[in-house]
Amino acid sequence: MPGTLFIVSAPSGAGKTSLVKALVERDPRVVLSVSHTTRPPRPGERDGVDYHFVDSATFERMVAEGAFLEHAEVFGNRYGTARATVERELAADRDVILEIDWQGARQVRAAMPEAVSVFILPPSREALEARLRGRGQDDETVIARRMARAVDEMSHYDEYDYLVVNDVFETALEDLLAIVRATRLRRPAQAARHAELLRRLLGEAAPARP
Repeated sequence: MPGTLFIVSAPSGAGKTSLVKALVERDPRVVLSVSHTTRPPRPGERDGVDYHFVDSATFERMVAEGAFLEHAEVFGNRYGTARATVERELAADRDVILEIDWQGARQVRAAMPEAVSVFILPPSREALEARLRGRGQDDETVIARRMARAVDEMSHYDEYDYLVVNDVFETALEDLLAIVRATRLRRPAQAARHAELLRRLLGEAAPARP
C-alpha cells in the first residue's frame, strides 16, 4: 500500500520548519522530501540531505523532461520537487512531506490530487511579527516586506484540507500527528493493509456449509 503525500505550507515565521522536523523525528514512517535547488550551499548544508544542489543547466534540463512535480524561482534561485524521488518513497509505504508555498501546492495538487494539504497559521499578526523580529536578521524594510508576503500567503488558506494554528508548539505538533494518523486510517488504505484480516473475519476462508 503506497504512502500519502502531505503538503505543508505556512507564512515565514509560523514555525513550519520546526514542526515538520519534529513530526519526522516523532514518526519514523514520515520522510521529508529533499528539493533540488540552483542556489549554492550555505555553511553546514549537505548535498542530498538539505537540498540536491544542481547548476542551472541541470535544473533546466529537468524542467524540460517534466521531472518536477513543482518548481519555482525565489529571489533569483530555482527550487523544485523531483517526481521520481517522491514516488519512490510513496511506493515504499512511507508518507512524504513537502514544505512548499501555495503556488507550489497548486502545482502538486494538479499532478497528484490525492495529496493531503495542511496550512499552518500563527496565533496572531503580532506573534508572527515578533517571531520575525526575534531572528535578529532583518531590518525594518525587510520585516515589513515579509509581513506583507505573509498576509498574501495566509489569504490562500482556503485551498487546503486542514488548518493548524501554531500557538503552543506541542499542541500544533500533536495536531499534525493526528492528521497523519487519521489519513492512514481511511477505509481504502486500511482495507488494503488488512486484506487478509478482513478475509478471515468475514469467513471467506471457512469451508462451505453442508
